[in-house]
Amino acid sequence: MLASLRCSLRRACHYTTPLTRRLASSLCTDPTHNLSTEQQELYRTARTFADNELKPKMREWDEREEFPKEVMKRAATLGFGGLYVQEGVGGSGLSRLDTSVVFEALSTGCVSTTAYISIHNMCCWMIDRYGSDKQRAEHLPGLVTMDRLASYCLTEPGAGSDASALSLSARKEEGVYVLNGTKAFISGGGDTDVYVVMARTGGQGPKGITCFMVEKNSEGLGFGKKEKKIGWNSQPTRAVIFEDCRIPDSNRIGKEGEGFNIAMNGLNGGRINIASCSIGAAQASLEQTIEHTRVRYAFGKKLSEFQHIQFKLADMATKLVTSRVMVRRAADCLDNDTHDKVSMCSMAKLYATDSCFEVCNDALQLHGGYGYLKEYPVQQYMRDTRVHQILEGTNEVMKLIISRNILSQ
Repeated sequence: MLASLRCSLRRACHYTTPLTRRLASSLCTDPTHNLSTEQQELYRTARTFADNELKPKMREWDEREEFPKEVMKRAATLGFGGLYVQEGVGGSGLSRLDTSVVFEALSTGCVSTTAYISIHNMCCWMIDRYGSDKQRAEHLPGLVTMDRLASYCLTEPGAGSDASALSLSARKEEGVYVLNGTKAFISGGGDTDVYVVMARTGGQGPKGITCFMVEKNSEGLGFGKKEKKIGWNSQPTRAVIFEDCRIPDSNRIGKEGEGFNIAMNGLNGGRINIASCSIGAAQASLEQTIEHTRVRYAFGKKLSEFQHIQFKLADMATKLVTSRVMVRRAADCLDNDTHDKVSMCSMAKLYATDSCFEVCNDALQLHGGYGYLKEYPVQQYMRDTRVHQILEGTNEVMKLIISRNILSQ
């Protein structure tokens, strides 16, 4: 399964850090526990890339609100631009479990940048899974190398959690569709090249929604102001505005009326991806907090010698590991197309994003005043993971999906 990445993995082996070498250990929080040998290699390669390419720049990208396109291109040389895209169009052809392992590792270096890469991957998968052979051949080679970048356009100012109520319209004319409306909170908006857009071609409800690709240079496509956010600052967020935006009918993905199913199927994987990013942030936060408690003294003792601190670290480790187990099980369900895959992805997203945010927040608390300083990364992990409880379906919507399943019998 990972054969296509082996050459890239070997080329990446010049990345070595003491932290990465310590990961192969008997610690209960070891992220490579129960992974295959190839998956362990995949994790360590992604982790060392994060340590060398992402983590040193994480704070700078956050403060300058810089979108690190060149670094993402370097990530793509390792196969990270199209992780679960088929190999025939340049993808890595990995499983959803493999993909989760990669995003978890990368997010230890920069949650915000990794989260964008995960969204880009989701867009690539939608084109690969539902696009025509011509669309796949034309668009995917440039996307998986991240020479071109993609954004996902589902949310609207008046349709967030209730995605089936979206109102952006796509009117068919001879040889073209004309799009009118606005999408909100679009990651990469204005800086990316391809927009995977859900628009209404039919009546109300999910069956009236269709999926399209819209190129950045399309007539009638515009963008709102760059949003100021508390986190996710290494990726721009803007409204995407369609004013009589004309696109060729060949840019439709799938059939008319299939858009909502495409969106929901994409989000199943997206929920695993974003939960994996939360796990990586919690892993890094816990590691840094353990180191801090070993060198910080209070009342004549190391913090790590206080039982209260020991118990708090134990709680954090338990939340981290249980989140990882849930996410990897959900990824396995998606890989094997089990009947409960939707509920499992929802459970994993709900639990992992809630629990891992708590880990990051506790890490800040255990750093004391230092945790509130921007030179200490724990505050950024906390800020960047907060939005994971909102996007890809709010955690309240996850509870709705889960409750419907358990009450359906």
